[in-house]
Amino acid sequence: MNFIWYILIGIVSGFLAGKIMRGGGFGILVNLIVGIIGGVLGGWVFGLLGIVTGGILGSLITSVIGAVLLLWILSFFRKPHNAEL
Repeated sequence: MNFIWYILIGIVSGFLAGKIMRGGGFGILVNLIVGIIGGVLGGWVFGLLGIVTGGILGSLITSVIGAVLLLWILSFFRKPHNAEL
């Protein structure tokens, strides 16, 4: 049952991260996948920093921060839309 919660929290955090990163989102489907991966990334980063969160709200905050971080990293690999020479 915990696995389902991780997926649901990841989906919500991906959606929120897409809204936070104005112009940094990649579309609803990719943002949802990024949210799931961002939850893992956020947990890893928080673990390195010694930050411990608890409950659903703590997991959501961790996932949103991880997803925003992942969207920021992915934005470096995105081609600009209106590149002028």
